[in-house]
Amino acid sequence: MSQIEGFRVRNYRVLRDITLGKLWNTQNAKPLAPMTAVIGKNGVGKSTIFDTFGFLADCLKNGVEEACDSRGRGGFERIRSQGQQGSIEFDIYYKENHNARPITYELAIDIDSSGRPYVKRERLRQRRKGQDKGKPFSFLILNEGRGIVWKGEQEGKQFEEEESDLNLSIFIEKIQKGEAQEESKGTEIVELDDKRKLGIATLGSLKQHPRISMFRRFIEGWYLSYFTPDAARSLPLAGPQKHLNIHGDNLGNVVQFMEREHPKKFQSILEKISSKIPGINKISTEKSPDGRLLLQFNDKGFQDPFYAQQMSDGTLKLFAYLLLLEDPSPPPFLCIEEPENGLYHKLLETLAREFREHATNQKGGSQVFVTTHQPYFVDALEPEEVWVLEKGEDGFAKIKRASEDPLINNLVAEGLPLGGLWYSDYLDAR
Repeated sequence: MSQIEGFRVRNYRVLRDITLGKLWNTQNAKPLAPMTAVIGKNGVGKSTIFDTFGFLADCLKNGVEEACDSRGRGGFERIRSQGQQGSIEFDIYYKENHNARPITYELAIDIDSSGRPYVKRERLRQRRKGQDKGKPFSFLILNEGRGIVWKGEQEGKQFEEEESDLNLSIFIEKIQKGEAQEESKGTEIVELDDKRKLGIATLGSLKQHPRISMFRRFIEGWYLSYFTPDAARSLPLAGPQKHLNIHGDNLGNVVQFMEREHPKKFQSILEKISSKIPGINKISTEKSPDGRLLLQFNDKGFQDPFYAQQMSDGTLKLFAYLLLLEDPSPPPFLCIEEPENGLYHKLLETLAREFREHATNQKGGSQVFVTTHQPYFVDALEPEEVWVLEKGEDGFAKIKRASEDPLINNLVAEGLPLGGLWYSDYLDAR
């Protein structure tokens, strides 16, 4: 199962510089857990952390300029941390599976002389086989759309960070002159025609670059939940669909697919739903005369079914999450903002356990990343899984892992729930 072990973001709104987990140059840090929750007060930046993942996915899909303007972000200058002049930067440290060598992806976005955002720098790194320490080798280096890429799964080159522009230009010149013969066989000089598109979007579609393709597929597979119950109440055209989309407006189509292709899994979802929402004993679909799909819920106390338009927000939301966790081919990374909204508080610990069980499933689940402000949800979690986000005196966010505090570890070991400790101000300042 692929997993993000570390993530760093700089100059993105209130996140001037925060790191979660382990990076290639912080090997003593512990990696992110399969299940991660970020907690904190209102206004500290939980939604911003959630949005950084959406922003990266949008950059890959649509380019950096459109990503800056979409989802109400308001453009580059509104996104860049207030008072900062540098580029917006992201580092992702990830492993494709447990035995794979980690890959680091680095991205820097800035504005050009015309005020439009563009990709200033892009890099992929990986240590060679047998290399346990030291700087990893870059196998993709692009500075302002021009650079070098190494083919295959092994090669790369080390560059000094402070001289990377100079060294890259000299290296390209040597390859062009045939003076770097030992390198030229495995390298390609690359120049993109659009500096507002990510290099991994173009190069990741080529067979000769399997590592880039793998990373591109990883990000393309992310699922960021923008689920809204009103969208789930819409009436889509009939037709089975394999995966739930980010807004949930194809909920009925996924039910139709599960009913037809995975009836046993679908039955297990119904059993979970009926145990958590008293009365619901059947969920099915019905095709209307005009070809629309109706999602219907049968209650034990009533002969006629209720339709999705009549169901509560919490029922629809819980059903959607459980359906998502039963996806036959789950996304590698599942990111959900405040899943507790609209749910009965006694269901939250159960939902958190469902997320963790899915995330730690050795047969293939998703890494789960959640932002929450609900102590009942946090009660089901361990200190290793919880990160506390706060605002520093300078107004920018700072983050720490709950397990970094020995007192918290000892109190949890004594049987005190983590959410209760948070409610009692043990995790963040009053």
